Amino acid sequence: MDPWIHRFRHRLLAWFHRSRSVPILYVRRFSYTEIKRATGGFNRVVYTNPQCAAYNAKFQDGSVALVKELRALNDDVFKTEVQLLGRLHHRHLLTLRGFSTGHKRLLVFDEIGNGSLRDHLNDPLRTPLNWRARLQIAAGVAAALEYLLLFTDPPMCHVSISSNTIMLDENFTAKISDVGFLCSPVSSGDQADASKADDFMDEKCGNIIYQLGILILELITGQSSDGTSGDLIKWIQGTNFARSMNKMIDPDLGNSFDNKEVRNLLSIAKLCVKSREKPRFSIPQIFRYLQSKVDVTSTY
Repeated sequence: MDPWIHRFRHRLLAWFHRSRSVPILYVRRFSYTEIKRATGGFNRVVYTNPQCAAYNAKFQDGSVALVKELRALNDDVFKTEVQLLGRLHHRHLLTLRGFSTGHKRLLVFDEIGNGSLRDHLNDPLRTPLNWRARLQIAAGVAAALEYLLLFTDPPMCHVSISSNTIMLDENFTAKISDVGFLCSPVSSGDQADASKADDFMDEKCGNIIYQLGILILELITGQSSDGTSGDLIKWIQGTNFARSMNKMIDPDLGNSFDNKEVRNLLSIAKLCVKSREKPRFSIPQIFRYLQSKVDVTSTY
C-alpha cells in the first residue's frame, strides 16, 4: 500500500466516522422463488468467479437488477456480509437492495439499466461509447477503489475489476459490482488488528492496480479480457507496443479522442500491469489523473 495511505488511513477512518453518519440502508428479504423467476431459473449469467455467480434479473415490477449468488458461506458469515455491504455508500458502487437465504445465499443489487461494460464494448448493435464516456468510466471506477481502500473498516477482502463486473446504470454511470469482505483478516479495533489490516491491504493493492490497468486497456482497445487478459498483456508488454498503439485503438471511437491523451493513458496502463508486485503509484494518484482528463474533455 502507498506510504501516504499507510500513514493516514486510520486518521481518515476516524475522521470519516466522526463527521458522517453512515446508516445501513433497509434491505429487503426476497423469496427464493421470486429471485429464481426473475433470473430465468438462474440462466441469465453475467459473470462467474470463485467467489460468486452473477445474474441479470427482471422482477415483476419491471425493475432490472443484478443478483449475486455467494458460494461456500454459512448463514452467520452471510449475514455479516449483508451488514457490511449495506454500509457501502458510493456513487460508483452498486447499492445492496436485498438478500435471500435458504436454497442459495443471494444478494440483490441496484438496477443496472444498461447492463455491463462488456456488453457495450462487444455488442455491435449497441451505440459505441465515446472517449469522454470511457474516461468517465475509468475515473469512476478509480474513485470507488479509492473509497474502498481508504474508508472501509474492516477492509475489503476482494474486488474484481473488468468489463464483465463493471455495470452501467441508465445514465451510463459506472458501478463496481463485485466487492466482498468475507476473507478480511480483521474485523476492526486495536492497533495490532490495524497493522494486520495494512499488511493484508499491501497484498491487495498491487493486484487492484493491475486490474485497473487491464480495464483501461479494455476501454481503449474495445477488447474484452475474458478473465485471462492474455492477448492484451502480451501486446502491452511486447516490443511492438509503441509502434502498434494506433492500430489497437478501438475503431468505434472514431475521432472523438485526443491521440496524445490516449497514448499517455496506454503508458499508465502498461505501468499498472508491469508493476503488479511493486506498484509505482497509488489508486488516489491514478484517480486524480483520470479525473483531470475528464474535466478537460468537459470543456471541449
